[in-house]
Amino acid sequence: MSKVAVVYWSGTGNTAAVAQAVEQGAKDRGAEVTVFGPEEFTADKVSEFDAIAFGCPAMGAEVLEESSYEPMFTEIEGKLSGKKIALFGSYGWGDGQWMRDWEDRCNACGARLAYDSVMANNAPGESELDECKSLGGALA
Repeated sequence: MSKVAVVYWSGTGNTAAVAQAVEQGAKDRGAEVTVFGPEEFTADKVSEFDAIAFGCPAMGAEVLEESSYEPMFTEIEGKLSGKKIALFGSYGWGDGQWMRDWEDRCNACGARLAYDSVMANNAPGESELDECKSLGGALA
């Protein structure tokens, strides 16, 4: 059984809904899933999981949430080389630049993106939730 971490931050509940779909998709494929907020996930935990799903909405000028998520991700970035990961989040403006920038960071540090990143424009619809279940399944 694979061990999957789902690490997310949500301000309005949109990214939380997407995270729940990721969790369910991984569980449906038999994975043991642990859900974390950014305050709970540290660089020491990266090696405990076979795969990690990271979720954060676009904030401000299309960046990761700056008070807790960005510092956490910066701390663990150097530990992601070779790690199977996937990214998800929500946005309410812009065109998804924050996700493209985040993917570039992950590729630069050697992480293995196991599934196309999933973005929900505001509240996720059924298609985004289904994609996130598939994303979770790909990590399992």
